[in-house]
Amino acid sequence: MGEVVKDGREDVIQAWYMDDSEEDQRLPHHKDPKEFLSLDKLAELGVLSWRLDADNYETDEELKKIRESRGYSYMDFCEVCPEKLPNYEEKVKSFFEEHLHTDEEIRYCVAGSGYFDVRDRNEAWIRVWVKKGGMIVLPAGIYHRFTVDSDNYIKAMRLFVGEPVWTPYNRPHDHLPARKEYVDNFVKVSGGGAIDASA
Repeated sequence: MGEVVKDGREDVIQAWYMDDSEEDQRLPHHKDPKEFLSLDKLAELGVLSWRLDADNYETDEELKKIRESRGYSYMDFCEVCPEKLPNYEEKVKSFFEEHLHTDEEIRYCVAGSGYFDVRDRNEAWIRVWVKKGGMIVLPAGIYHRFTVDSDNYIKAMRLFVGEPVWTPYNRPHDHLPARKEYVDNFVKVSGGGAIDASA
């Protein structure tokens, strides 16, 4: 057997299956024993990820290439923390409502960290922990939610194709074309069962 090459993205993005506890949403919510998921397995659900140089995002050639190849013309920043976001606790609760968007959700963490939870093909929650330097793309139509972790701070670059539309459609919105397309592309694929977490 050859040496296992470490995926550098895993320093800034980790994914695991969540427990069913109703405890504080900001806790890690690992199962016992912990059940991690590779980022390649996450990509099978349409969730893409990169590790970028968050200290030099203004001049980062890799970020520029990603933006050009994927058509991300719009960019702004969002800071989620008690000092910067009015009605902080209320907002954090609303971000945690399960929803989908009709466009991709692109988030590049340039400081702090947070959790993006997505559903697998069997409706189980996968928690994706994105830290400084991690960038993820959630495909249009995927049910997901967001919360800060216990540090209560994330600064993220938001990218978008064309003019941004941030409308969340809280579950259920299975009739939307974006949801139907997502299900056809990522849920009804061969096998269609749970993703093998050991891979």
